[in-house]
Amino acid sequence: MAPRILLARHGQTEWSLSGRHTGRTDIPLLDEGRRGAKLLGERLHRAPWSGLPGVEIRTSPLVRASETCALAGFGDRAQPWDALMEFDYGAYEGLTPPEIQARQPGWLLWRDGVPEGETLAQVSARADEVIEWALSADRDVLVFAHGHILRAIGARWLGEDISFGARIRLDPTSLSVLSWAYGEPAFERWNDLGHLEV
Repeated sequence: MAPRILLARHGQTEWSLSGRHTGRTDIPLLDEGRRGAKLLGERLHRAPWSGLPGVEIRTSPLVRASETCALAGFGDRAQPWDALMEFDYGAYEGLTPPEIQARQPGWLLWRDGVPEGETLAQVSARADEVIEWALSADRDVLVFAHGHILRAIGARWLGEDISFGARIRLDPTSLSVLSWAYGEPAFERWNDLGHLEV
């Protein structure tokens, strides 16, 4: 069976709750985010996942992702990896979309990028690096990371430009699975929040 990529977005933070662009600022989880991470872990330790034996696990080193990984019960198996860090938003770090629109009317991250930060090409290259690693061996992988880098990985998995990421919403503590259909890369599930509906 061809390898799959399981994507876990980190739990809720103060900045994700308020819509502030959180790139490299190391914001901790809220209580709600910690609860969501534990529920995600409980789900992944039950059938059909059963703790994901044999799955290779990596996490962004930023605390909101690494803490989500640990609270989900995978911290002892996870390796931190800078390729999974969030978009470097440069001059737009910490700003909300309306604040950015006031500076640059009509702005869209996935089309326009950010000043003084990471380019769209650099983010795309990191997404490709994650996919190349995932496909490098005969096993599934699980990654804990951030909304925009995970959306970029999803877009690139489908062979799309990362601008496709604008069209695929991803909520905190969501679970997504990049898999295959008829031999082609496909979404098996996307932005699944079933573990939070308890």
